[in-house]
This record gives sequence, structure tokens and C-alpha cells, in this order.
Amino acid sequence: MVSTDRFLAFAAMSLLVIVIPGPSVLFVIGRALAHGRRTAVATAIGNVFGSYLLVTAVAFGIGSLVERSVTIYLTVKLAGAAYLVYLGVQAFRHRKDLKASAMRTDQASEPRGDLRTVLDGALVGVTNPKGVVFFAAVLPQFVNHSAGSVPLQMLLLGLIPISIGLVTDTLWGLTASAARTWFAGSDRRLSLIGGAGGFTMIGLGVTVAVTGRAD
Repeated sequence: MVSTDRFLAFAAMSLLVIVIPGPSVLFVIGRALAHGRRTAVATAIGNVFGSYLLVTAVAFGIGSLVERSVTIYLTVKLAGAAYLVYLGVQAFRHRKDLKASAMRTDQASEPRGDLRTVLDGALVGVTNPKGVVFFAAVLPQFVNHSAGSVPLQMLLLGLIPISIGLVTDTLWGLTASAARTWFAGSDRRLSLIGGAGGFTMIGLGVTVAVTGRAD
């Protein structure tokens, strides 16, 4: 199916792309700052799930259509940007709901359900312009068409960046949540960090909306 050299080459390419923080990483950081470690991990899981949906789309031809069509590409990009801004506004509005006493009582408690958090992350992952471009433009280059089963090859190769992304996104989230925990000494500081997480997501949404393809 997939040769070892192609597998390793794609792994190296994926690592180079993933280590550069993009919308998914910044989103995880924003959620970590606003809601803490558990939400950050759930968001990272959702992100990679959404990213693998992009892999599936590319494997069966949809991703290339998105990449070729400016209209579809912009629709996907702006939908993701709008959702990021919405989540950022919500995090900022509820920043004063974060209480240091509640965190000290139960560090694991979260205001959002895990499933909802995973779905939020998945939506951001599947509408991530960086992911759309990478999987639509780079992934097909590492497929051996003469070996057959092209969709299966893409699905297998797609597991490489997904695995790398899960590890790196989780580490980013845990690091950011550790900084949040340090701020839990007072309600005021915790409110500030929650607001910072909201502003991070709003800024990220605006950045996603105004950057990308020029055609």
C-alpha cells in the first residue's frame, strides 16, 4: 500500500506544518485559558476529529473541489471564522463566572459538557483553512496511484498528521491551562485570563477571515 519512504516523507512534512501554530492550536490555547485543562484536552480531541473529516473528504474527492472553488473555499473559511468569533464573545461575556474558590474545590469541574466541547473543536478543525489547503494540496502528492486503493492510502497517510496534531495540541492546551491555574489565586486574575482566552479566539476568527488565498 503505502511505502516506507513515502510514509516517512509525509510524516516529516506534516511535522513541519503542524509545529507552526495555526487556527487549531490557537483555538485550543484560547479554550484552555478560558475554561481549563479538561476543556483544552476535549477541544484537542475534537480538532483532530474534524481534521480527519477533512482527510476523508480529500480521500473521496470533496476536498479537492473545495480547494479549486474560490466560492466554496471562502464559505468554509468564513463559517469557521464566524464560529471562532462567536465562541470568543461567549467566553468574554462569561469571564466573571470563573471563580477561584470553585476551581480550588473541584479542578475537574467544567461549565461545558465534554461532548459539546469536542463538537466545538471538530467544527473548528473541519473549517480550518490551513487544514483544507494542506490535505487537499499536499496529501495527494504522497499517494502511489500505481498501487491502487488511493482513498485507503489517503486515509492511512492522514493518520500521521492527526496523531502528531493530537500530541502537540494537547501539549499546547496543558501548558496554557497550567498558566491559567496559576491565575486561580483570585477571582479578578481568573476573570482576566478568561477574558484573554475570549479575545484570543475573537482575534483568531478575524485573522482567519482576512487571510488565506488571494484568488
